[in-house]
Amino acid sequence: MVNWDEAVTELTAPGAPFELTEQIVVGTPTKVFAATPNSLRELFGTARMRGDEPYLVYEDETWTYADLLEQIDGFGHALVHTYGVQPGDRVAIAMRNYPEWIAAFAAAVSVGAIAVALNAWWVTDELDYGLTDSGSCVVVADQERVESLLPIAAKRQVQIVAVRYKGDLPGGIDRYEDVCALGEPMPEVVIEPDDDATILYTSGTTGFPKGAVSTHRAVLSALVGFACRAAIGGMLETQTSGDEGEEPATDPALILCVPLFHVTGLVPVMMGTFISGARLIIMHRWNPERALELIEREGITQFVGVPTMSWELLESPDFGTRDTSSLVSVGGGGAPAPPELVRKIDSGFPGARPGIGYGMTETNGLGPQNSGDNYLAKPTSAGRAAPSMDVCVIDDAGNLLGPNDRGEICFRGPNLIRGYWNNPDATAETIVKGWLRSGDIGWIDEEGFVFVADRAKDMVLRAGENIYCAEVEAAIYEHPAVYEAAVFGVPHERLGEEVAAAIMTKPGYSIELEELRSFLAGRLAKFKIPQHVTVSTDRLPRNASGKILKRELQNQTLDRI
Repeated sequence: MVNWDEAVTELTAPGAPFELTEQIVVGTPTKVFAATPNSLRELFGTARMRGDEPYLVYEDETWTYADLLEQIDGFGHALVHTYGVQPGDRVAIAMRNYPEWIAAFAAAVSVGAIAVALNAWWVTDELDYGLTDSGSCVVVADQERVESLLPIAAKRQVQIVAVRYKGDLPGGIDRYEDVCALGEPMPEVVIEPDDDATILYTSGTTGFPKGAVSTHRAVLSALVGFACRAAIGGMLETQTSGDEGEEPATDPALILCVPLFHVTGLVPVMMGTFISGARLIIMHRWNPERALELIEREGITQFVGVPTMSWELLESPDFGTRDTSSLVSVGGGGAPAPPELVRKIDSGFPGARPGIGYGMTETNGLGPQNSGDNYLAKPTSAGRAAPSMDVCVIDDAGNLLGPNDRGEICFRGPNLIRGYWNNPDATAETIVKGWLRSGDIGWIDEEGFVFVADRAKDMVLRAGENIYCAEVEAAIYEHPAVYEAAVFGVPHERLGEEVAAAIMTKPGYSIELEELRSFLAGRLAKFKIPQHVTVSTDRLPRNASGKILKRELQNQTLDRI
């Protein structure tokens, strides 16, 4: 029988599909997959050989590869010849999941621009920050985001391109279908592997989101890493399941139920289909009943989402009436999955294997993965990393720790971001001597399985969204009645955590909870607004050094809910 190490050796040996070699990346010797494409332009270009094969489904629309590539070429032509976009310029995308999101992204990176994925849940002020920080010259947006952008469009001097806009457009805004030059070729540009390709915003410890910058090499290394990890898992699962004679699914299909502006939706799901050749079924927004309908209708083989989505599928009133037998894997990441959920997935989807991934925006989603029998045996583990990645655990002084010793989890590999846009201090704090400090506390066992226990950063992880407490606190402090505020997380069965806050009001002031939430709605995305709020006239508890005791406040909140 082949074990993990033997499978890795076989798949990464010289001449093997995932041959590992060493290259100098930004002056540092780095192990990379030899077969990694040179650019995302090259990746999307590989789809040309698939021609009229169906690629994506959105509602009642079906797009072939040829349909999509015509859009990519046409919008790439518009970016260069209509808007004057040059290599290194930033092109932002602010919309929910649409086929045009993919076309705009692929066009931007194919002409050498940096694609900036803005969170579609952001309100006007947050979108303003993202556009200002990135210096985007063009933003492609759906109708809701166009309306959010209107108050800032003039002062930002950014060209807005509207997607699926119903009705008359406001002045100065272009309609996507009017500028997309269908039939025109993709402009010729030279793109190097270490050129910047993407900026994805994460919550920031200072209250401002940070733009995580990835090169073409980083994104592509993650994609090949996912494929390698899947091949290893396939070798191990085949021999343990006794299914040597079974053929893999002839029509693999993924459902895109997470946002494209998230690293999971963008890299392993959407771009991963250009590696695997799988069809992509796009959900505009999450709904478990609609997801079950699409799984049955489209013969979905892989479901990737945050754990709460798997819960909602299993507990949907439609679950027993829908055919989910096409599924071969049900998993995702973004938050820890309770062991009970792992067991429910295994029993609820008899033909599918459960899986989990522990990746970050800063790793392009690639990290330890756990699936199948290994996941059932170790349901609290995030799994083992892809062969191109190194994982270690360090103590507070930066010393390397041994097996089962708790410390901060760190990653190294060609898939890491090169840093944060316009933020050298955050870059230097996070990436130290080529190692990315995750901010997560955990350990690695003797077999290389990674376990995540806690977070070193003051952060709430809600349904896959990282919410830094400082950002929410900063918004709360803008309220004229607030004297002190502390934000923290409280456990939630499906979401993982919810945001909670404790507030001390100024003398003579009071705060109504609904008024506070309305106040915050103009400053924060909805998912960041606290669901549990305690308001009092008493000082918040502090330790001897003056630090607010958030653990005590958390326990007090849990006693009340």
